[in-house]
Amino acid sequence: LGATRAARRAPVLAVLGSPGVQATNWTPESWREKEAKQLPTYADEAKLKAAEAKLRKVSPLVFAGEIRSMQEQLAKATLGQGFLLMGGDCAESFDEFNVDHVRDTFRVILQMALVLTFGGTVPVIKVGRMAGQFAKPRSENTETVDGVELPSYRGDNINSEAFTAESREPDPQRMVDAYYQCAQTLNILRAFSYGGYADISRLHAWNLDFVETTSMGSKYRQLADKVDESLRFMKAIGVNTESDTFTQAQFFTAHECLLLPYEQALTRMDSTTGRWYDCSAHMVWIGERTRQLDCAHVEFCRGLGNPIGIKISDKCDPAELVTLCQTLNPNNIPGRITIIVRMGAEKLYTNFPPLIRAIQREGLSVLWISDPVHGNTIKVESGYKTRDFEAIRAELRAFFDVHDQMGTHPGGVHLEMTGEDVTECLGGVQNINEEDLKERYHTHCDPRLNGQQALELSFLVAERMRRSMGLKPLLDDDEDDDY
Repeated sequence: LGATRAARRAPVLAVLGSPGVQATNWTPESWREKEAKQLPTYADEAKLKAAEAKLRKVSPLVFAGEIRSMQEQLAKATLGQGFLLMGGDCAESFDEFNVDHVRDTFRVILQMALVLTFGGTVPVIKVGRMAGQFAKPRSENTETVDGVELPSYRGDNINSEAFTAESREPDPQRMVDAYYQCAQTLNILRAFSYGGYADISRLHAWNLDFVETTSMGSKYRQLADKVDESLRFMKAIGVNTESDTFTQAQFFTAHECLLLPYEQALTRMDSTTGRWYDCSAHMVWIGERTRQLDCAHVEFCRGLGNPIGIKISDKCDPAELVTLCQTLNPNNIPGRITIIVRMGAEKLYTNFPPLIRAIQREGLSVLWISDPVHGNTIKVESGYKTRDFEAIRAELRAFFDVHDQMGTHPGGVHLEMTGEDVTECLGGVQNINEEDLKERYHTHCDPRLNGQQALELSFLVAERMRRSMGLKPLLDDDEDDDY
């Protein structure tokens, strides 16, 4: 709910993160009775059923208790007592998977969370678009190259990017292959989260190698020095800085709930509550192209115990959004619904306030977060798809401006980003231009912010949060910057 400034500072009196009751007239397979958009057509039905059967027997990737912990934190953020940071690849791939790639994205998210926590003075919920973000919606079912028409590439868990008839045929075995890569990714993330890597005393070591000698690296070191000083003070007054709070990082995963046969196969009933949870991720979201009220994706998600994200653009009608929230969260449980807003700056100023007012009028509990990346994709003369850092920054500024005007809580940010030194998005302090794009343009799908651009955005957001609270700039040299 868009809480007022005063209410956001009040103690949380409600029971947060309650799992509620199981949805009525719902089963994990009831979505099959609805129209299902953006799903591939598998030629071999027997092979599909065999893959689903195999996935129904594997271990869950995440567990119900972890999911409920995330929802409790989201519930507090809904009341203004937290901030959601979600980031990761546009689409994961089989070929690019390696430990270093996972580690580098994880540590830039740690850096960003440190900036936002220290700068914004609120807890940050850290979420990776990882361990499941394979499938991508497509505007067309086929694509044509040199007169040859083949099925569109829909992500590595469905088919291959290579433009051949064999590669583009949807293969159910890829769901199984994706599961095992997700299991490895989660093992890596858990090791880094709880094995000492996330210890705040190592905050200087989190700096990425290619960021270390840059202006963003310098700003991060200045902040790290401030945090070090605070830690020394806490030790001096008897605070145990070797407790789990300081040495571990709770890290969650999320992805778009798109490939429903995979999601259903990994759905399990929790023995302690009797509720169904999609154990492929802690949180799943419904995309702009699959959020129709009478279709399969909404039907599947309405019965899950997971936190649910809803992506909306300027095409979303206030009445439609209200009905969607009520369908997915009939008991109005805090932390259940996160609305991910992607419109572009200009449309956000005009289209976003009516949506907030509609949710407020119905007394609905939601967390608003900004996706400033998806609505700002352009194609340059060289043919590259890219995004301009200034357009991304402008949309984030508009998101905060509207919440300031409405007296509501800007609850988080959702970014397509990587810890790698790619040149896929224009601008930022590196001043990447169109000519630079070809240098390190590696994405399998949409362009991503690199580690330095992502860190720069976190400083901008932290300073905006401080300004909203009437606090001095985070760093002395930020006095004159426009946020």
